Amino acid sequence: MKRLLSAMIIAGLFIASGYAHSEEVRYYAVPSGTGPHDVAPAPDGTVWYTAQRAGALGRLDPASGRTEHIALGARSAPHGVIVGPDGAAWVTDSGQNAIVRVDPKTKAVKVFPLPAGTPNINLNTAAFDHNGILWYTGQSGYYGSLNPATGAAKLWNAPQGRGPYGIAATPAGDIYYASLAGSHIARIDAKTGAATVIEPPTKARL
Repeated sequence: MKRLLSAMIIAGLFIASGYAHSEEVRYYAVPSGTGPHDVAPAPDGTVWYTAQRAGALGRLDPASGRTEHIALGARSAPHGVIVGPDGAAWVTDSGQNAIVRVDPKTKAVKVFPLPAGTPNINLNTAAFDHNGILWYTGQSGYYGSLNPATGAAKLWNAPQGRGPYGIAATPAGDIYYASLAGSHIARIDAKTGAATVIEPPTKARL
């Protein structure tokens, strides 16, 4: 996932002509003060981005440079955004302590709250497994899953507490997250939800 720099979205366009390759970097301005964070390219060629300070999901059309914002909720503070198997934008919203789906055609917003009684877990990023289940991280020391078909959300305490941040699915469909504060990665068992810590061979651990 690419990070937005300041109030600009950077898009790298690679153009091949015969055996010669050239690179072009274009800069796209977004509304000032919106606090853009993560980006995700959409199937139609537009680009989604989380407007963290505006509580909205932004959409950029690289062809025209135009942007639009879709409000996500009164307390929204979106962090990550990905495009799901259904083609919709899926957002980890720390402000609402919820996962949010935005329909790319109707712009309809659907909020999936975390389990009742859950403290604010500082939602960060998300990834879908091969069964269509969305997995997410909470930097306060949590990770969880959401079944989009039923709306059922589950939550687990991270094995070593604070830190779960980035999360990704492998080509085989396995789910791993990286602990920013814990300096390790962990593999999630998609059936049981259990996470197994994998310590990196850093000098501190040799």
